[in-house]
Amino acid sequence: MLDGLTFQLQKPQVWLGLGLTLLVAYALYRFGRVVLRMLEPYVRRPLLTGLKWLWLLTVAVSWLAVATHVVYLPGVPVLFDLGQDIVQGFRNSAGQVLVILALALIAWNLIGALSGRIVAEEEFNRRSVRVQTLKGVVESTLKAVVVIISLIAGLQALGVDASSLLAGVSVFGLAVGFGAQSLIKDVFTGFFILLEDQYGIGDVITINNGGLSGGVERLNLRVTALRALDGTLHIIPNGQIQTVSVSSKDWSRVVAEVAVTYAANVNEALRVLEAVSKELYADPEWSHYFLEEPEMQGVTQLAPDGVTLRALFKVQPKSQYAVGREFNRRIKIAMDQAGIEIPFPQRTITLGGAPIEIKLTREELEGRDPRREQDRTRAPVRPGTTRDPEEELQP
Repeated sequence: MLDGLTFQLQKPQVWLGLGLTLLVAYALYRFGRVVLRMLEPYVRRPLLTGLKWLWLLTVAVSWLAVATHVVYLPGVPVLFDLGQDIVQGFRNSAGQVLVILALALIAWNLIGALSGRIVAEEEFNRRSVRVQTLKGVVESTLKAVVVIISLIAGLQALGVDASSLLAGVSVFGLAVGFGAQSLIKDVFTGFFILLEDQYGIGDVITINNGGLSGGVERLNLRVTALRALDGTLHIIPNGQIQTVSVSSKDWSRVVAEVAVTYAANVNEALRVLEAVSKELYADPEWSHYFLEEPEMQGVTQLAPDGVTLRALFKVQPKSQYAVGREFNRRIKIAMDQAGIEIPFPQRTITLGGAPIEIKLTREELEGRDPRREQDRTRAPVRPGTTRDPEEELQP
């Protein structure tokens, strides 16, 4: 028998058969474990443990018997005959269906395990956005392929002619296609969104000129899911997306504007704006957000209520919100320390025609003005990185 075993193991087809049978045995073992796991709420723990060991022993003995038949060792009568019966049983429809289900389960779990190993970088950039987006799309597509192939193979094992069935499904699909044009449009639009990397999971976008805005939480070939600032989840079919404004692609910009009254010294206000911008750019805590030095645009508007000054900061994507909030805090303190007034709403009160006597008094502050003693380089609370409300994002 040993000589026969050595002779048989020299054949490549024997090793191929052993590998295939081992794969099928592992698939059946995993399938049985899934079934036993479903029975956990209804079976006592000692009995469940015994069933697990019994299933493992059954699979191991069955594979050993099938391996004896594959290697063709008739000198082992019990295992050889048992293996022959098992192989004959799996050639029947029920056995084939069981093997197909087990292999489909392995493929399903393997796809999930492999996709779980693909971890995007924590730093927000185009590569991490694309990896996170394509990961979900590829995983769902592969799982759909596994389901379709398993159904076709299962029907074939049960004796159903899959070719005629597919032909009938094609005709039915053609008829349904005329009534599902919007679905086809969604899929094609989603395909080009992914192909051209227009946006991905983690991006902040505005759809259809301010119709909806938020962070992309889920994206596939059919729909885009946006999470608004208040937590509302907007689900938009891709075919309904006409224009997309992406606020987090490649780089972002802070439009640092401040208004001063007409009575203020504009040149002094510009010097304060420049000083605060350079101070923020040189601060080690904030400098890594900047991609370029601040650009001073100067006086950009003579508004009815005041003079508007502007600087531009080119920063990392999705960092414009925190940088802009820190700038607002620092420029307010700097303007107070320089004695430059920022406009605020004015009201005119009209009283009756009768004479009225008004007495104005001014309370002297003890010591210095507390507004001029603020420390603008150290914030008591760090600004959040959450995006601004959707109303502010709309043009």
